[in-house]
Amino acid sequence: MWQVIGHEKALRFFKKSIEEGKLAHAYLLLGLPNVGKMTLAINLAQALNCQTKETPCGKCQSCLRIAALKHADVRVVNLISDEDLKPFPRTMILKEQIERIKHESSLPPYEGETRVIIIDGAENMSLGAANCFLKTLEEPTDKLIFMLLAVNESRLPETITSRCQRVELFPVTNIEIEKELKSRGVPEEKAELISKLSHGRIGWAIEATGNDGLMEKRRRYIEKAISLINGDYEERFGYAAQLVGQFGKEREEVWDMIEIWLDLWRDMMLLKMGINNDIVNKDLEEELALLSKEFTVDEVREAIANIIETERKLKINASPQLALEVLMLNIPLKKGVVI
Repeated sequence: MWQVIGHEKALRFFKKSIEEGKLAHAYLLLGLPNVGKMTLAINLAQALNCQTKETPCGKCQSCLRIAALKHADVRVVNLISDEDLKPFPRTMILKEQIERIKHESSLPPYEGETRVIIIDGAENMSLGAANCFLKTLEEPTDKLIFMLLAVNESRLPETITSRCQRVELFPVTNIEIEKELKSRGVPEEKAELISKLSHGRIGWAIEATGNDGLMEKRRRYIEKAISLINGDYEERFGYAAQLVGQFGKEREEVWDMIEIWLDLWRDMMLLKMGINNDIVNKDLEEELALLSKEFTVDEVREAIANIIETERKLKINASPQLALEVLMLNIPLKKGVVI
C-alpha cells in the first residue's frame, strides 16, 4: 500500500513505470521540505523489493525492513548519516559519503530485487561529492536506482540533473491535508489550522499534530514579531545581531521564522481587505485584526515585500547582517512608537 498522500500524478507515473518495466536509472524528486519526497522514495524502494504480489504491501519482511531503514539494499545519504566522518553540525554531504555508496552501487542486490540509494538534500553535496557522484551516474548498473531528493534544483550541477528523470511534487491541498488529519483523529478546528499553517507540507502537518513544540515555536516567533513592531530601532538591531549569529548555526530556524513573519503580515493584509476566511493564523484572528488597524495598506504591502526581499538575499548568500538589519529598518513602526 502506497503511503503517499496527494501527489497523484507522481504516483501514477511511478506505478506505470513499474508495470511497464521502464524505470529510469536515476530520479530527481523536487519539492518543498516535508512535502512527501522521502515517503515517496521509501515507498518506491518497497514496491521494487516487496515480497507479495500487491506491491508495496507495507507488511512483509522486506517492506518493514525498508521502512525501518534496515534493508541491506536501501541506503539513505544525508547530512546526518555517516556520523563518524565529521563532527556535527554539517552543512554539506561529503565526498567520503558518496565514495561509500559508489562501491555499493557496483554490487548486485544482496537482500532484495533492486538496490535503491536515496540522497536526501542532494543540493547539499559538496563539489567533491557532486563530482564523485557524477562518475557513478555515468556508469549505471542493472538493478540499481538513485533517488535524489532536493528543494532547490538550481544548486545541483546540470551535469547531474540532466542525467536524472525529473519528478516535481507540488504542495498538497489544504483540503487533502485536513482530511488526512481528521482521519487520524485530529479535532476539526485543529486540523483546519494546521492544514493552513503547513503550506502544503503534509509531513510537517502530520508532525505538528503530535509535536506541540512546532506550534509553540510558531507562537513564539509571532510574539517576537509583534514585540519588534511595538519596539524601537535599538531593540530591532539587537535582535538582528542575534539572528545573524543563529543563521550561521541553525539556518533552518531563521528560514522558519521568516516564513512565519510573512504569514503574519499577509494575514494582516487579508484582514484589512475583509478576506478573513483565507488567513493562515485563524486562531489569532482577533489579535491580528486589531494590529492591522495600526498600519495602512501600503505599509503592510511594503512589509511583505521587504520580508520577501530579505529571504531572497539570504538565499543567494548575501551578507546576513546587512540583509537582516535592512529588514529591521524597513518593518513599519506601530503608531506612537518613539524612534
